[in-house]
Amino acid sequence: MTDTMGDMPPGPGLERKRDLLRTNLHRLGRVLVAYSGGVDSAYLAWAASRTLSENMLAVIADSPSLARTQLADATAFAREEKIPLEVVATSELDQAGYARNDSRRCFHCKDELFSMMERIRTERGFHSIAYGVNADDLGDFRPGQKAARQHNVAAPLLDAGLDKNEIRELARLAGLRIWDKPASACLSSRIEYGRPVTREALSVVEKGEDAMRAMGFRQFRVRHHGDIVRIEIARAEMQTALTPEMAAEFTRIFKGLGFKFVTLDLEGFRSGSLNSLLTTDVLLGRAG
Repeated sequence: MTDTMGDMPPGPGLERKRDLLRTNLHRLGRVLVAYSGGVDSAYLAWAASRTLSENMLAVIADSPSLARTQLADATAFAREEKIPLEVVATSELDQAGYARNDSRRCFHCKDELFSMMERIRTERGFHSIAYGVNADDLGDFRPGQKAARQHNVAAPLLDAGLDKNEIRELARLAGLRIWDKPASACLSSRIEYGRPVTREALSVVEKGEDAMRAMGFRQFRVRHHGDIVRIEIARAEMQTALTPEMAAEFTRIFKGLGFKFVTLDLEGFRSGSLNSLLTTDVLLGRAG
């Protein structure tokens, strides 16, 4: 069994957390890792494969809410790093609770994923399921964490005290190309709460983000507000966007996708910006 997790040593504090992660993974026995291809789940899957070898399996959910570019990159990374991977089809869009897109949408998605992984765990003799939640995730509204708790899903990164920047640093030290990959939630997170999640809306968002990527932008979101599209771009890239020529290109692309109004959010990119529209009761878990 291979039990190495990087060639370059981290600082003493980070090394202690990395060693604790290794210990946590050993304690899980044969483990299924919920994998999306983002930095957190990718590093967790890589660390589990290096620590547990054949006693782990990464599982990625393929559905209309996962962009094709994200699926392709996730599977490519697993192949490059020889991480055992299985792609499973999920159908959260068929659930009324998910499709109506209220504040519990993420719960329904993770509940379906973890239910499917629990069946795999039982059928194939795995001991545990793990996912890539980290210390920084505790400060945001994330209903999927409730689903994880209900399914007794382990959180090895969180239990090791690792935050997002530390995970990126460990991935960098390990020579993993995904260490600086921009954060990217599912496509459904781009659609304003209360607006139904449909395959058509997801396709429009995906095409819009593919076009943004082709234009050279790296960190951005295409937010779907019905007739209005709200484009968020990282502040470091905002200067490129704020030109008459780029405004004309945005207008051409997004009106071509069916939007009547094309807007550029001057606050720039921020993860989970739609959560700012939720009430305090929802954020504290007091609303249904």
